Amino acid sequence: MPANCVNHFKSMSPCLSRYTEEKLGQAEKTELDAHLENLIARADCTKNWTEKIFRQTEVLLQPNPSARIEEFFYEKLDRKIPSRTTNAELLGQYMQDAAKEFGAGTPYGSTLITVGEYQRRLGGAEREFLQTSAINFLTPLRNFLEGDWKTISAEHELRVAQTEFDRQAEVTRLLLEGISSTHVNHLRCLHEFVEAQAAYYTQCHKHMQDLQKELSRFPNAFAVNASTSGVSADPSPPSTATLPGASPTSRSPNPSNALESSTLKIEEVKPPATGTRKAKVLYDYDAADSSELSLLADELITVYTVPGMDPDWLIGERGNQKGKVPVTYLELLS
Repeated sequence: MPANCVNHFKSMSPCLSRYTEEKLGQAEKTELDAHLENLIARADCTKNWTEKIFRQTEVLLQPNPSARIEEFFYEKLDRKIPSRTTNAELLGQYMQDAAKEFGAGTPYGSTLITVGEYQRRLGGAEREFLQTSAINFLTPLRNFLEGDWKTISAEHELRVAQTEFDRQAEVTRLLLEGISSTHVNHLRCLHEFVEAQAAYYTQCHKHMQDLQKELSRFPNAFAVNASTSGVSADPSPPSTATLPGASPTSRSPNPSNALESSTLKIEEVKPPATGTRKAKVLYDYDAADSSELSLLADELITVYTVPGMDPDWLIGERGNQKGKVPVTYLELLS
């Protein structure tokens, strides 16, 4: 029997050590039954995959190898791991600090403050997700690898040593049969991990929606004003001032538009000989009155302008339908 096995038995139990040393050389080699061999193979497979899942989850939660090593030493020293600032929180702080330098009253500065605040919220959600995953998923897997599996391995070594085989085989069998309950426990932990991850992405989605709503309240500094003589030949879309996916704010009617509605008869408007363009609709739009044309996202329409129109509006045609459409809902095509 190898000397390291004897030392291992001594460290486990003095009584077992003495009993094992007394039986050395006397125990006859006995083959394990097929059921026990199957349990051992299943336990070994569980241990190997648990290690892989555990290590890759650690990489997912903490991609920085140096940070993982630091956290490993804190755990071994039984000391509390210091709280780390997430990348999103750091980005949000930089944005807010930059806003103070540029001036919070400027459009860029106020936008930086808003975006920075939501980045910090995203960072807080990420921190909560990391903590929940570490407690509810990584800790049970680590306990299995460092606790249950070490016990199973120790019992397996007793089997290899061929000492007190019947008693040790029974103990090993009882432990190995607990693998099924381990799978159930890991399955529960995996569900909690997925739920935490889903809650994290739900929070991120909500924060980004709130951010889009906040940004939609700021003035559209890049809106393209159509000239009174025809649609601009610049192929850049007039609606790209809004963030992708952000719904444009509803327009309040101005006096010139109201005057235009009273004087401009849509059914009498004729398209110019030149100056018409195709446009892609970015968002759904419901017409406010009979002079406007309702729009559906992603459809293509023909647009043009007529003298005297509000520069924020164009005449849109779809088949035999015609009406005014807001420029900010369109992407002009070449």
